[in-house]
Order: sequence, then structure tokens, then C-alpha cells
Amino acid sequence: MDLIFRSSAFAPLALGFCGLGTGYLIYGPEELFHWPKRDESVDRSTGVWGIWLPGFCQLVTGIILFVGLTWFQVFKDAPLYMAALAFSAYGIHWFALGYNRWQGVDPRTNAGDWPVGLLFVGLTLIYISDFFHSIGQAWGERSLGLWHLVTGLWLMYLTFATSLNFSLGMTLPL
Repeated sequence: MDLIFRSSAFAPLALGFCGLGTGYLIYGPEELFHWPKRDESVDRSTGVWGIWLPGFCQLVTGIILFVGLTWFQVFKDAPLYMAALAFSAYGIHWFALGYNRWQGVDPRTNAGDWPVGLLFVGLTLIYISDFFHSIGQAWGERSLGLWHLVTGLWLMYLTFATSLNFSLGMTLPL
């Protein structure tokens, strides 16, 4: 017996956006204005907020989208698959950010993550190009193609290097 669910127009995107926005509004004043002044107590508090609002809200949003798209098929729009991936990944990212802040971990260790930083630059250029393409700028499509190729090649390098480094103990730059 197959269960068939009705399609829903109500993807939980607002939950993910609200969580992320709250995280930025909690961390932003602290970083920009140094208010409240960071100390162990503030870091523990904002770390917990970083885990539970941006982290948990985005992860829950991603999981609901994935389950709704694949298991129950209540969401039909293909772009929601990318949203599910992004919300899940960014939710997990915020768990790490919040946990590190909560534990008082030195943020300077993140400076060695230049390959991932470069990936985010590529993703940003893709989104900017996609915006111009979507409003009808002819050059936007070519720009979008360029950044898709460059970022795709970088992702394939990261996949290759990560696989070889982990499996064979190589030391390709990551």
C-alpha cells in the first residue's frame, strides 16, 4: 500500500532564514561594535545561541526539505534541493561556529581554511552572476557559466585532494 501525500506550497524556508538572520544579528554587534564586550561568559552565551538558532533552525529546515522532497514528495520544486543542501550544510557550519565560541576556541585556527574560503568566493560569484542573469542581463549567463566551471573545477580538486589525503596519507594542499 502506497501512501500519497498532497504537495505543499509551504516549504519551511522562513525558519532557516530566521535562524540565520538571528545568528548574524547576535554576532554582528559583538564583532562590529565590540558590544557586549567578549569574555568567557559572553562567549558561552553567544555560542549556545549560535548553535541553537542559526545552527538548529537551518539544519531542521534542510532535513525537512530533504525528507519532503525525497521520502514524502510533498515539495516538487527542483531548486528546493539546493536549498535543502545549503540549509543543512550551513546549519552544521553554525553548530561548529557556536560550539567553538562556547568553548572559547581560538578563531585564528580558521585562517588555514583558505581552500574553503576560495570555494565560498566562487559560490558568491555564482550567486551574483545568477542575479544578473535572472534580471535579463545577457552577460550574466556567460558570467554564470564561467563561475560554474571555475568553481566546479575547484570542487573537483577539493574532492580529489581530500580523498587522496585521507585514504593514502598524501599531503595535497587543502
